[in-house]
Amino acid sequence: MENNAKVASILEEVADLLELKEDTFFKVRAYRRAAKEIAALTEDIKDIYIRGHLDKVPGVGRAIHDKVVEILRTGQLQYLNDLRNEFPAGLLQVMQVPDIGPKTAARLYKELRITNLQDLKEAAEQHRIRMLKGFGEKTEENILKGIRYLESRQGRMLLGYAFPRGRALEDHMRKQGFALVSLGGSLRRMKETIGDIDILVGSSEGERAMDAFVSHPNVAEVLLRGETKTSIRLQDGVQVDMRVVAPSSFGAALQYFTGSKEHNVNMRSLANELGLKVNEYGVFRLADGARVAGETEEEVYAALGMQWMPPEMRENRGEIELARKGQVPKVVDLPDIRGDLHIHSEASDGVDGVGALAAAAEARGYDYLAITDHSQSLTVGNGLSVERMLENIGHIRTVQEEHPGVHLLAGAEVEIDAKGGLDYPQGLLEELDVVVAAVHSHFKMTPEEMTERLLSALSNETVDVLAHPTGRIIGEREGYGFDMERVMRAAKDNGVALEVNSFPERLDLNDVQCAIARERGVTVCINTDAHNVRQLDNMVYGVATARRGWVPPGMVLNALPWTALKDRLDL
Repeated sequence: MENNAKVASILEEVADLLELKEDTFFKVRAYRRAAKEIAALTEDIKDIYIRGHLDKVPGVGRAIHDKVVEILRTGQLQYLNDLRNEFPAGLLQVMQVPDIGPKTAARLYKELRITNLQDLKEAAEQHRIRMLKGFGEKTEENILKGIRYLESRQGRMLLGYAFPRGRALEDHMRKQGFALVSLGGSLRRMKETIGDIDILVGSSEGERAMDAFVSHPNVAEVLLRGETKTSIRLQDGVQVDMRVVAPSSFGAALQYFTGSKEHNVNMRSLANELGLKVNEYGVFRLADGARVAGETEEEVYAALGMQWMPPEMRENRGEIELARKGQVPKVVDLPDIRGDLHIHSEASDGVDGVGALAAAAEARGYDYLAITDHSQSLTVGNGLSVERMLENIGHIRTVQEEHPGVHLLAGAEVEIDAKGGLDYPQGLLEELDVVVAAVHSHFKMTPEEMTERLLSALSNETVDVLAHPTGRIIGEREGYGFDMERVMRAAKDNGVALEVNSFPERLDLNDVQCAIARERGVTVCINTDAHNVRQLDNMVYGVATARRGWVPPGMVLNALPWTALKDRLDL
């Protein structure tokens, strides 16, 4: 929603500039929290404001409330304009480079007069950064690597940003009376980042379809309108392309426009070997041009002697060969998920109480839910001391009595220290139902050191899940280096599941790593790492990532029924 995205963006920029200004930690965190909560709203914040319920939005205290009202009324925030005037505008770009925080950006500005990304790149290439005290050659190399990483992500949006927008447009077209509607392209394949959104409609009423498409209330501009293709720009800047084909060609067009390019090239090559031609209009015999398939994807693949396979698998990674043999594997799907084993409550840095989270899990039909608040050393996440964690365990047991429809597990996301030790005494770890071990610090260790750190943690018999194993944040930082093969082997030997973190910014493990885990026989656990009830819906992104790695439900820890999970966790 346009208003939500705009308000969240402004508040996030305020937080960035306050951090650059070295303002108080709590003030910066307050703005970041409010931005995240508003971005996650499922209702337009302007409607909430009109009803007088703005103060009920989590994170919107008195000071931020007034600023949100100013944004909604005027479209801007004077406080932000004042902050912007204190720094060159390009410094915000500099802060987007992985490992460059506000303090580093401020120092680069003061000592090297670096005011934008181009200045930073030139300074690194000219080896001027390594001359600063405390930086050095390795830091300079990492900055250049971060700039290249940032440049490679420009013009793309996270799956979690694109997917709800694509689905909203799908729903809009169906409500307008069009039955054959589907997302296409990389969004249908659920890639972690998306360029433009593609939508396909099968209809003999092309003009009416175009009218319906451009009538969506979030359309800001019609970029192109033709007989078979129309392109629009939404109010938040996202471009959406819609194509209309005849219903008899819908399956062929859907297969064609879903891709990937490499998958389709292989398909066309196979078709030629069989005396056929495949395009967006159908499957045709080369000998006489007769059309043999096209109405559905299933018949397109069948015409080439293949099984249909899920869109997430279509990356030319061997799926065509398996489809020709009739051996397309069953991959995990959203209905297979029986619970979530990594979420946070208001006890640490979550927003909602255990009761609200339990009710949300019941509403989703989950068998179980693990409350895994942060451990004591993660102060930025309001980590729980030993005493507070013991109280939290008791509270979870009490709430369980009020929610018999779901099994509540008392867990913790426990910090792995630099030596591989865990953040709680062994006795407390043994008291927990679920231990989710995690790295949130010391990212710059050598790959050898990080490997030993992870192996040490995995050897602790209380650890059930290794959270977001590589530590990456998409578009912000790459994961830390370590020996993935050794860690996977240790995870399998110690009965530890590797997490597929469903947060759109993480998706960690990624799809390729999921495939490696599957090949090595390593169990994965698809969790949301939710910090409020709405984020439980992020499960779809983790499941899609596992599907892209061809992970079957039998290798997913939280696809186990309760009795099997109980045995696995030795409860």
